[in-house]
Amino acid sequence: MRITKVTAWEVPMRLVEPYVIAYESVDRVTNVFLRIETDTRLVGYGCAAPDLAVTGETPEGALLAIGGTAEPLLRGCDALRHVRLMELLREPLAASSSVRAAIDMALFDLLGKAAGLPLWKLLGGYRDRIRTSITIGILPQDETLERARQFMAQGFRCLKLKGGRDVEADIERVLAVRAAVGDGIELRFDANQGYSFEQSVRFVEGVRRAKLEIVEQPTPKGEPDLLGRVTAAVALPIMADESLMTLRDAFRIARKNLADMVNVKLMKVGGIAEALRVNAVARAAGLEVMVGCMDESALAIAAGLHFALARPNVRYADLDGHLDLEGDPAAGCLTLRNGTLFPNTLPGLGWEPDAGS
Repeated sequence: MRITKVTAWEVPMRLVEPYVIAYESVDRVTNVFLRIETDTRLVGYGCAAPDLAVTGETPEGALLAIGGTAEPLLRGCDALRHVRLMELLREPLAASSSVRAAIDMALFDLLGKAAGLPLWKLLGGYRDRIRTSITIGILPQDETLERARQFMAQGFRCLKLKGGRDVEADIERVLAVRAAVGDGIELRFDANQGYSFEQSVRFVEGVRRAKLEIVEQPTPKGEPDLLGRVTAAVALPIMADESLMTLRDAFRIARKNLADMVNVKLMKVGGIAEALRVNAVARAAGLEVMVGCMDESALAIAAGLHFALARPNVRYADLDGHLDLEGDPAAGCLTLRNGTLFPNTLPGLGWEPDAGS
């Protein structure tokens, strides 16, 4: 099966509900969709979510990387030799992790279609569903509580609260949410690098009775040892997110005991294959894994879901980045029921766009 053509196009999408995190406000996003055509009837699809603050990419740069670098290297190659092709692109696309993720997805999509299997089964098939958290950005306390009640009414049983701008206000919001939702709802908190060591410790002490499940990336990613100090100093599980961009980062986090858990995002590490390698390091080190996301089309979220379903130590999912996007062309890739994500039954990643897409 030879690759005959690689094309990419931008898909701008507005968010139904804009949100605020510690370092930015977001009201729209542009994903880059990718199509790999072959000399058979099979076509593979992938999706990049370039983000200047996280991956160092822009949509325009992603298009250039695909058309100018990836397409000439891939054209004529055997589409089923996934590892060989991703190694071929590793150095030329070293600074384009979301582009590598999109290509990785499309190649895996082709592999699943060629085998006639959903990708999660092809990769290991450990489970067939996983519960996801849903995120509440930085909002005034009354709006936070209203949003929490709305999500509970929709069936979600795990809420992730954003913070990192004001530690005392964050403590108050977390305690108020716990009082409002009761003990049957899991609560997670993400500071998005907003705290110092002292603020991190103060936060954990202040929310003790809220029984948080996870505290995610409290300190700046440029100071990894600071994250390790927090991990050693507090009783709650600390998760590395922005600190984990590469396989080498995973090894460093594990070797130095910098975190109790890691958040693996396909856009940061460069796709499913690289996520599997990061996951292997985490499992060897006894670190629990959460699969996370950015503001991504359901196609990219499906790729994260298939990865999560394939491995037993991917215990947690934060795959809600598609839920607020208007005009997502791949919305049917997966199903959400009462806060739990299910893949569809189609081969590969489960998306076949309408003619003319």
